[in-house]
Amino acid sequence: MSFDPPNVSRRSRPARARGISAFTLLEVLIAIALSGLVFVGLNFFIFSMGEIWGRGSDKRLFDQHVRAVTRFLDREFHAAALPPAGNASDAAFAPQDVRPSGSMQETLLTYEVLESNRLFTWPERPLPEVVCSLQVRDRKGLFILWHSRLETRFEDDSPREVLVSPFVSGLSYDYYDSDLKRWTREKFLKKDNSGAWLTPQRLLIQFKYQGMIREMLLALPSAGEGLPHF
Repeated sequence: MSFDPPNVSRRSRPARARGISAFTLLEVLIAIALSGLVFVGLNFFIFSMGEIWGRGSDKRLFDQHVRAVTRFLDREFHAAALPPAGNASDAAFAPQDVRPSGSMQETLLTYEVLESNRLFTWPERPLPEVVCSLQVRDRKGLFILWHSRLETRFEDDSPREVLVSPFVSGLSYDYYDSDLKRWTREKFLKKDNSGAWLTPQRLLIQFKYQGMIREMLLALPSAGEGLPHF
């Protein structure tokens, strides 16, 4: 039978005497060095991936912007052409003379929606029957010029304006010749032989940003494409 020495507890015995191995100073230093190498390698991987990801961020954001603007205009065009705003007996889109604020009168592709969209900021409560026109300004982008038919000075005041995209560099107009069965693309709205303005069937929207160019083709819908107009 063995007895512990007086006044000496088991807890005060050396670790190795209890059969428990402890790390030496050399082992701790080696572990720290290895951990440091792992963290350095991990940080290098993360930062290198971030750099690669960042290089393409402009392209991704630009493409997202192009898609968002295209979807917005497509919704606007359908809202103008389909019931209840659209009427099968009337054209939803037509070239009209518009006088922007601070500039000369210009013929712009124009449409009308029953309700204003989220981009329009009204001085007072929003009004229905909003007349909208598309205008591209050099180095400034695509604007919508808008005002309501219910405004008291609708015929006299210039329409308000909102910037849709600063990256739109041009609009082209596609016309379909049913006799020749072919499409023609024009830089400007065109007239027929009698001098009347012709409404295009499609729009080509060109976006440009830091050498990147995207072109999106949008059809101008008609009331006949949706539900019957009752």
